[in-house]
Amino acid sequence: MATRALILVEGHPRGNGLLFVQAAQRLGLHPITLSADPVQYDYLVAERLEAIRVDTNNLDALIHECSRLRATYDIAGITSATESFYATVGKLCRHFDLPGPNPASIERCCDKFIQRQLLAEAGVPVPAYRLATNVGWSAAEIGLPVIVKPAVGSGSRGVRLCRDVDELAEHTDYLLGGKHLWQSSPRILVEEFAQGPQYNLEVMANEVIGIAAADYGPPHFVCRGHIYPASLSDEECKRIADVSLSCLRALGLGWGPANIELRWTKLGPVVIEVNPRLAGSPVPQLVQLAYGVDLITEHIKLVIGHEWDLRKRRSHTAAARYLIPDCDGTLDWIDGDSRAAAVPGVAEVKCYVEPKTPIVRNGDYGDLIGYVVAASPNLAQTEAILQHAVDLIDWSITPFPSLGE
Repeated sequence: MATRALILVEGHPRGNGLLFVQAAQRLGLHPITLSADPVQYDYLVAERLEAIRVDTNNLDALIHECSRLRATYDIAGITSATESFYATVGKLCRHFDLPGPNPASIERCCDKFIQRQLLAEAGVPVPAYRLATNVGWSAAEIGLPVIVKPAVGSGSRGVRLCRDVDELAEHTDYLLGGKHLWQSSPRILVEEFAQGPQYNLEVMANEVIGIAAADYGPPHFVCRGHIYPASLSDEECKRIADVSLSCLRALGLGWGPANIELRWTKLGPVVIEVNPRLAGSPVPQLVQLAYGVDLITEHIKLVIGHEWDLRKRRSHTAAARYLIPDCDGTLDWIDGDSRAAAVPGVAEVKCYVEPKTPIVRNGDYGDLIGYVVAASPNLAQTEAILQHAVDLIDWSITPFPSLGE
Protein backbone atom coordinates (compact mmCIF):
# COMPACT_ATOMS: atom_id res chain seq x y z
CA MET A 1 0.00 0.00 0.00
CA ALA A 2 1.33 3.43 -0.96
CA THR A 3 2.41 5.78 1.85
CA ARG A 4 -0.16 8.50 2.54
CA ALA A 5 1.40 11.93 2.07
CA LEU A 6 0.40 15.46 3.00
CA ILE A 7 1.70 18.05 0.51
CA LEU A 8 2.64 21.39 2.07
CA VAL A 9 3.10 24.28 -0.37
CA GLU A 10 5.91 26.29 1.23
CA GLY A 11 6.34 26.44 5.00
CA HIS A 12 7.04 29.17 7.50
CA PRO A 13 10.43 29.74 9.17
CA ARG A 14 8.89 31.41 12.23
CA GLY A 15 5.27 30.37 12.08
CA ASN A 16 3.30 27.16 11.84
CA GLY A 17 5.48 25.26 9.37
CA LEU A 18 7.03 22.87 11.89
CA LEU A 19 3.71 22.47 13.72
CA PHE A 20 2.07 21.36 10.45
CA VAL A 21 4.65 18.67 9.74
CA GLN A 22 4.54 17.41 13.34
CA ALA A 23 0.74 17.23 13.29
CA ALA A 24 0.85 15.40 9.95
CA GLN A 25 3.26 12.83 11.38
CA ARG A 26 1.04 12.28 14.42
CA LEU A 27 -1.80 11.52 12.01
CA GLY A 28 0.34 8.90 10.26
CA LEU A 29 1.02 11.05 7.21
CA HIS A 30 4.31 11.64 5.39
CA PRO A 31 4.76 15.43 5.03
CA ILE A 32 6.37 16.66 1.80
CA THR A 33 7.17 20.36 1.45
CA LEU A 34 7.20 21.95 -2.00
CA SER A 35 9.24 25.13 -1.92
CA ALA A 36 11.10 27.51 -4.20
CA ASP A 37 13.83 27.58 -1.53
CA PRO A 38 13.59 24.72 0.99
CA VAL A 39 16.84 25.81 2.69
CA GLN A 40 15.04 28.76 4.32
CA TYR A 41 13.16 26.35 6.60
CA ASP A 42 15.64 25.16 9.21
CA TYR A 43 13.22 22.58 10.60
CA LEU A 44 13.23 20.63 7.33
CA VAL A 45 16.91 19.84 7.78
CA ALA A 46 16.71 19.42 11.56
CA GLU A 47 13.82 16.93 11.30
CA ARG A 48 15.17 15.28 8.10
CA LEU A 49 11.94 16.00 6.28
CA GLU A 50 11.31 15.52 2.58
CA ALA A 51 11.37 18.74 0.58
CA ILE A 52 11.30 19.33 -3.17
CA ARG A 53 12.48 22.47 -4.92
CA VAL A 54 9.84 23.77 -7.33
CA ASP A 55 8.60 27.17 -8.50
CA THR A 56 5.65 27.58 -6.13
CA ASN A 57 4.45 30.65 -8.03
CA ASN A 58 3.88 28.45 -11.08
CA LEU A 59 0.64 26.47 -10.80
CA ASP A 60 1.52 24.22 -13.75
CA ALA A 61 4.85 23.36 -12.13
CA LEU A 62 3.09 22.44 -8.90
CA ILE A 63 0.53 20.31 -10.73
CA HIS A 64 3.36 18.53 -12.55
CA GLU A 65 5.23 17.86 -9.29
CA CYS A 66 2.13 16.60 -7.48
CA SER A 67 1.30 14.34 -10.45
CA ARG A 68 4.83 12.93 -10.31
CA LEU A 69 4.52 12.30 -6.56
CA ARG A 70 1.24 10.43 -7.08
CA ALA A 71 3.19 7.68 -8.80
CA THR A 72 4.87 6.95 -5.45
CA TYR A 73 2.53 8.27 -2.78
CA ASP A 74 -1.16 8.31 -1.98
CA ILE A 75 -1.64 12.08 -1.71
CA ALA A 76 -4.14 12.42 1.14
CA GLY A 77 -4.33 16.21 1.03
CA ILE A 78 -2.68 19.49 0.06
CA THR A 79 -2.43 22.61 2.22
CA SER A 80 -0.11 25.44 3.27
CA ALA A 81 0.89 27.28 6.43
CA THR A 82 1.33 30.49 4.41
CA GLU A 83 -1.51 32.84 3.41
CA SER A 84 0.05 33.91 0.11
CA PHE A 85 -0.14 30.31 -1.20
CA TYR A 86 -3.57 29.42 0.14
CA ALA A 87 -5.42 30.29 -3.07
CA THR A 88 -2.90 28.17 -4.98
CA VAL A 89 -3.67 25.34 -2.58
CA GLY A 90 -7.36 25.67 -3.43
CA LYS A 91 -6.59 25.40 -7.14
CA LEU A 92 -4.43 22.32 -6.61
CA CYS A 93 -7.12 20.68 -4.49
CA ARG A 94 -9.71 21.28 -7.21
CA HIS A 95 -7.38 19.89 -9.89
CA PHE A 96 -6.76 16.70 -7.90
CA ASP A 97 -10.33 16.44 -6.52
CA LEU A 98 -9.24 16.87 -2.91
CA PRO A 99 -10.96 18.81 -0.09
CA GLY A 100 -9.83 22.43 -0.05
CA PRO A 101 -10.80 26.10 0.12
CA ASN A 102 -12.54 28.00 -2.65
CA PRO A 103 -9.61 29.72 -4.44
CA ALA A 104 -11.75 32.59 -5.75
CA SER A 105 -12.98 33.38 -2.23
CA ILE A 106 -9.42 33.28 -0.89
CA GLU A 107 -8.17 35.64 -3.62
CA ARG A 108 -10.99 38.11 -2.98
CA CYS A 109 -10.36 38.00 0.75
CA CYS A 110 -6.60 38.55 0.40
CA ASP A 111 -7.22 41.80 -1.50
CA LYS A 112 -8.09 44.09 1.41
CA PHE A 113 -9.88 46.62 -0.80
CA ILE A 114 -12.14 43.97 -2.34
CA GLN A 115 -12.63 42.48 1.13
CA ARG A 116 -13.72 45.89 2.44
CA GLN A 117 -16.16 46.31 -0.46
CA LEU A 118 -17.77 42.91 0.05
CA LEU A 119 -18.09 43.39 3.82
CA ALA A 120 -19.57 46.88 3.45
CA GLU A 121 -22.05 45.71 0.81
CA ALA A 122 -23.21 42.97 3.19
CA GLY A 123 -23.76 45.49 5.99
CA VAL A 124 -20.80 44.33 8.08
CA PRO A 125 -19.40 47.28 10.10
CA VAL A 126 -15.97 48.31 8.74
CA PRO A 127 -13.92 51.52 8.99
CA ALA A 128 -14.38 54.18 6.32
CA TYR A 129 -11.90 53.42 3.52
CA ARG A 130 -10.59 54.60 0.17
CA LEU A 131 -8.38 52.99 -2.45
CA ALA A 132 -6.05 55.94 -2.85
CA THR A 133 -5.20 57.49 -6.17
CA ASN A 134 -4.11 60.46 -4.08
CA VAL A 135 -3.33 59.54 -0.47
CA GLY A 136 -3.64 63.13 0.76
CA TRP A 137 -7.11 63.62 -0.71
CA SER A 138 -8.29 60.27 0.60
CA ALA A 139 -7.03 61.10 4.09
CA ALA A 140 -8.74 64.50 3.95
CA GLU A 141 -12.05 62.88 2.98
CA ILE A 142 -11.86 60.39 5.86
CA GLY A 143 -10.24 62.73 8.37
CA LEU A 144 -6.92 62.33 10.19
CA PRO A 145 -5.65 60.20 11.83
CA VAL A 146 -5.82 57.41 9.23
CA ILE A 147 -4.34 53.97 8.67
CA VAL A 148 -2.30 53.71 5.45
CA LYS A 149 -1.34 50.26 4.17
CA PRO A 150 -0.89 48.16 1.02
CA ALA A 151 -4.09 46.57 -0.28
CA VAL A 152 -2.33 43.19 -0.35
CA GLY A 153 -0.08 41.88 2.39
CA SER A 154 0.06 40.33 5.85
CA GLY A 155 2.02 40.51 9.07
CA SER A 156 1.48 44.29 9.41
CA ARG A 157 3.88 44.91 6.50
CA GLY A 158 3.64 48.52 5.37
CA VAL A 159 0.88 49.40 7.88
CA ARG A 160 1.11 52.74 9.70
CA LEU A 161 -1.07 55.11 11.67
CA CYS A 162 -0.57 58.57 10.19
CA ARG A 163 -1.59 61.34 12.58
CA ASP A 164 -0.70 64.36 10.44
CA VAL A 165 0.25 65.36 6.89
CA ASP A 166 3.97 64.94 7.55
CA GLU A 167 3.57 61.32 8.65
CA LEU A 168 1.24 60.77 5.70
CA ALA A 169 3.81 62.04 3.21
CA GLU A 170 6.63 60.10 4.87
CA HIS A 171 4.77 56.80 4.79
CA THR A 172 3.49 57.29 1.24
CA ASP A 173 7.08 57.88 0.16
CA TYR A 174 8.10 54.73 2.02
CA LEU A 175 5.48 52.66 0.19
CA LEU A 176 5.92 54.17 -3.27
CA GLY A 177 9.38 55.69 -3.25
CA GLY A 178 11.49 52.57 -3.38
CA LYS A 179 12.17 52.29 0.35
CA HIS A 180 10.20 49.07 0.58
CA LEU A 181 10.59 46.01 -1.62
CA TRP A 182 7.38 44.93 -3.38
CA GLN A 183 6.84 42.53 -6.26
CA SER A 184 4.97 45.37 -7.95
CA SER A 185 4.01 48.91 -6.99
CA PRO A 186 1.40 48.52 -4.23
CA ARG A 187 -2.17 49.78 -4.36
CA ILE A 188 -2.65 51.83 -1.20
CA LEU A 189 -5.61 51.60 1.14
CA VAL A 190 -6.44 54.55 3.39
CA GLU A 191 -8.73 53.76 6.32
CA GLU A 192 -10.38 55.43 9.26
CA PHE A 193 -8.58 54.68 12.54
CA ALA A 194 -11.10 52.55 14.44
CA GLN A 195 -10.32 53.16 18.10
CA GLY A 196 -11.05 50.71 20.88
CA PRO A 197 -9.76 47.42 22.32
CA GLN A 198 -8.82 44.81 19.73
CA TYR A 199 -10.08 41.24 19.67
CA ASN A 200 -8.92 38.39 17.43
CA LEU A 201 -11.04 35.34 16.70
CA GLU A 202 -10.08 31.86 15.58
CA VAL A 203 -12.81 30.25 13.50
CA MET A 204 -12.99 26.78 11.94
CA ALA A 205 -15.66 26.43 9.26
CA ASN A 206 -18.59 28.28 10.89
CA GLU A 207 -17.62 27.67 14.51
CA VAL A 208 -15.94 30.31 16.67
CA ILE A 209 -13.29 28.50 18.71
CA GLY A 210 -11.89 31.36 20.74
CA ILE A 211 -11.77 35.14 21.15
CA ALA A 212 -8.52 36.75 22.27
CA ALA A 213 -7.73 40.15 23.66
CA ALA A 214 -4.91 41.39 21.41
CA ASP A 215 -2.45 44.21 22.04
CA TYR A 216 -1.33 45.97 18.85
CA GLY A 217 0.84 49.01 19.39
CA PRO A 218 0.68 52.00 17.05
CA PRO A 219 1.98 53.38 14.81
CA HIS A 220 2.79 50.12 12.98
CA PHE A 221 0.49 47.74 14.91
CA VAL A 222 3.04 45.05 15.60
CA CYS A 223 1.37 42.61 17.99
CA ARG A 224 2.71 42.77 21.56
CA GLY A 225 0.53 40.11 23.16
CA HIS A 226 -2.54 37.85 23.16
CA ILE A 227 -4.77 36.57 25.96
CA TYR A 228 -7.25 33.69 25.49
CA PRO A 229 -10.06 34.01 26.37
CA ALA A 230 -10.76 37.74 26.29
CA SER A 231 -12.60 39.15 29.33
CA LEU A 232 -15.99 39.74 27.70
CA SER A 233 -19.59 39.34 28.74
CA ASP A 234 -21.76 36.69 27.08
CA GLU A 235 -23.58 39.43 25.16
CA GLU A 236 -20.31 40.94 23.91
CA CYS A 237 -19.08 37.50 22.82
CA LYS A 238 -22.33 36.90 20.95
CA ARG A 239 -22.15 40.25 19.12
CA ILE A 240 -18.54 39.62 18.11
CA ALA A 241 -19.32 36.07 16.97
CA ASP A 242 -22.37 37.21 14.97
CA VAL A 243 -20.35 39.91 13.16
CA SER A 244 -17.57 37.43 12.45
CA LEU A 245 -19.86 34.81 10.97
CA SER A 246 -21.44 37.55 8.82
CA CYS A 247 -17.93 38.18 7.45
CA LEU A 248 -17.57 34.57 6.37
CA ARG A 249 -20.90 34.64 4.55
CA ALA A 250 -20.07 37.93 2.83
CA LEU A 251 -16.68 36.66 1.66
CA GLY A 252 -17.78 33.18 0.59
CA LEU A 253 -15.65 31.53 3.24
CA GLY A 254 -16.73 28.85 5.70
CA TRP A 255 -14.43 25.99 4.70
CA GLY A 256 -11.51 25.54 7.03
CA PRO A 257 -9.87 28.14 9.24
CA ALA A 258 -10.18 31.91 9.46
CA ASN A 259 -8.60 34.52 11.71
CA ILE A 260 -10.71 37.65 12.20
CA GLU A 261 -9.49 40.91 13.73
CA LEU A 262 -11.88 43.58 15.01
CA ARG A 263 -12.03 46.50 17.41
CA TRP A 264 -14.79 47.30 19.87
CA THR A 265 -15.53 50.96 19.16
CA LYS A 266 -18.16 53.32 20.55
CA LEU A 267 -20.44 51.86 17.86
CA GLY A 268 -19.69 48.26 18.83
CA PRO A 269 -17.56 45.69 16.95
CA VAL A 270 -15.92 46.97 13.74
CA VAL A 271 -14.06 44.50 11.51
CA ILE A 272 -10.43 45.37 10.80
CA GLU A 273 -9.43 42.33 8.77
CA VAL A 274 -10.43 38.79 7.82
CA ASN A 275 -7.56 36.38 7.18
CA PRO A 276 -8.62 33.15 5.40
CA ARG A 277 -6.11 30.99 7.29
CA LEU A 278 -4.93 29.96 10.72
CA ALA A 279 -3.19 32.66 12.73
CA GLY A 280 0.55 32.25 13.03
CA SER A 281 2.45 30.74 15.92
CA PRO A 282 2.02 30.88 18.89
CA VAL A 283 -1.75 31.40 18.49
CA PRO A 284 -2.48 27.70 17.79
CA GLN A 285 -0.51 26.81 20.93
CA LEU A 286 -2.50 29.37 22.95
CA VAL A 287 -5.81 27.96 21.70
CA GLN A 288 -4.74 24.44 22.65
CA LEU A 289 -3.62 25.55 26.12
CA ALA A 290 -6.81 27.54 26.74
CA TYR A 291 -9.44 25.28 25.21
CA GLY A 292 -7.79 21.93 24.48
CA VAL A 293 -8.43 22.28 20.73
CA ASP A 294 -5.50 21.52 18.39
CA LEU A 295 -6.37 23.78 15.46
CA ILE A 296 -3.60 22.53 13.18
CA THR A 297 -4.39 18.84 13.67
CA GLU A 298 -8.10 19.44 13.17
CA HIS A 299 -7.39 21.51 10.06
CA ILE A 300 -5.32 18.69 8.57
CA LYS A 301 -8.12 16.25 9.33
CA LEU A 302 -10.42 18.42 7.24
CA VAL A 303 -7.82 18.63 4.47
CA ILE A 304 -7.57 14.83 4.22
CA GLY A 305 -11.35 14.34 4.37
CA HIS A 306 -11.58 13.05 7.93
CA GLU A 307 -14.07 14.14 10.56
CA TRP A 308 -12.68 16.75 12.90
CA ASP A 309 -13.34 17.29 16.59
CA LEU A 310 -13.62 20.90 17.81
CA ARG A 311 -14.98 20.10 21.30
CA LYS A 312 -13.39 22.21 24.02
CA ARG A 313 -11.69 20.05 26.63
CA ARG A 314 -10.49 22.67 29.10
CA SER A 315 -11.15 26.21 30.27
CA HIS A 316 -7.84 27.87 31.16
CA THR A 317 -6.29 31.27 30.45
CA ALA A 318 -3.36 31.26 28.05
CA ALA A 319 -1.33 34.32 27.13
CA ALA A 320 1.67 35.30 25.02
CA ARG A 321 4.04 38.23 25.29
CA TYR A 322 6.17 39.06 22.26
CA LEU A 323 9.77 40.20 22.61
CA ILE A 324 10.34 43.37 20.57
CA PRO A 325 13.63 45.32 20.45
CA ASP A 326 13.50 49.09 20.98
CA CYS A 327 16.36 49.99 18.62
CA ASP A 328 18.23 48.85 15.52
CA GLY A 329 21.76 47.50 15.76
CA THR A 330 23.74 44.34 16.37
CA LEU A 331 22.48 41.92 19.02
CA ASP A 332 25.32 41.46 21.48
CA TRP A 333 23.63 38.86 23.64
CA ILE A 334 20.26 37.55 24.74
CA ASP A 335 19.91 35.70 28.03
CA GLY A 336 17.40 34.33 30.48
CA ASP A 337 15.28 32.26 28.12
CA SER A 338 16.16 28.98 29.88
CA ARG A 339 15.36 30.51 33.29
CA ALA A 340 12.06 31.82 31.91
CA ALA A 341 11.19 28.40 30.49
CA ALA A 342 11.72 26.85 33.93
CA VAL A 343 9.08 29.06 35.58
CA PRO A 344 6.08 26.91 36.59
CA GLY A 345 3.17 27.65 34.25
CA VAL A 346 5.37 28.73 31.32
CA ALA A 347 4.49 26.55 28.33
CA GLU A 348 7.00 27.82 25.76
CA VAL A 349 9.83 30.30 25.32
CA LYS A 350 11.03 30.96 21.79
CA CYS A 351 13.95 33.11 20.65
CA TYR A 352 14.35 33.70 16.92
CA VAL A 353 17.74 35.40 16.99
CA GLU A 354 21.32 34.52 17.88
CA PRO A 355 24.05 36.87 19.13
CA LYS A 356 25.72 39.00 16.45
CA THR A 357 22.49 39.09 14.44
CA PRO A 358 21.72 42.48 12.84
CA ILE A 359 18.44 43.88 14.18
CA VAL A 360 16.61 46.07 11.66
CA ARG A 361 13.05 47.00 12.57
CA ASN A 362 10.60 47.46 9.70
CA GLY A 363 7.40 47.93 11.69
CA ASP A 364 6.01 44.45 10.99
CA TYR A 365 5.90 40.95 12.49
CA GLY A 366 9.53 40.43 11.48
CA ASP A 367 10.52 42.82 14.28
CA LEU A 368 9.68 40.15 16.87
CA ILE A 369 12.74 38.41 18.28
CA GLY A 370 10.79 35.84 20.31
CA TYR A 371 7.87 35.18 22.62
CA VAL A 372 6.87 33.70 25.96
CA VAL A 373 3.68 31.66 26.46
CA ALA A 374 2.10 30.88 29.83
CA ALA A 375 -1.12 29.24 30.99
CA SER A 376 -3.01 28.63 34.23
CA PRO A 377 -6.59 28.21 35.45
CA ASN A 378 -7.19 31.99 35.72
CA LEU A 379 -6.21 35.34 34.23
CA ALA A 380 -4.47 36.88 37.25
CA GLN A 381 -2.24 33.86 37.76
CA THR A 382 -1.38 33.64 34.05
CA GLU A 383 -0.47 37.33 33.87
CA ALA A 384 1.75 37.01 36.96
CA ILE A 385 3.54 33.96 35.54
CA LEU A 386 4.03 35.66 32.19
CA GLN A 387 5.39 38.88 33.70
CA HIS A 388 7.82 36.97 35.93
CA ALA A 389 9.11 34.97 32.97
CA VAL A 390 9.46 38.00 30.69
CA ASP A 391 11.36 39.88 33.40
CA LEU A 392 13.98 37.12 33.40
CA ILE A 393 14.83 37.69 29.72
CA ASP A 394 17.20 40.47 28.74
CA TRP A 395 19.33 41.42 25.77
CA SER A 396 21.83 44.02 24.61
CA ILE A 397 21.91 45.73 21.22
CA THR A 398 24.76 47.94 20.02
CA PRO A 399 23.27 50.59 17.70
CA PHE A 400 24.66 50.76 14.19
CA PRO A 401 27.25 53.51 13.70
CA SER A 402 25.79 56.80 12.52
CA LEU A 403 26.87 58.20 9.16
CA GLY A 404 30.16 59.99 9.58
CA GLU A 405 31.29 57.96 12.60
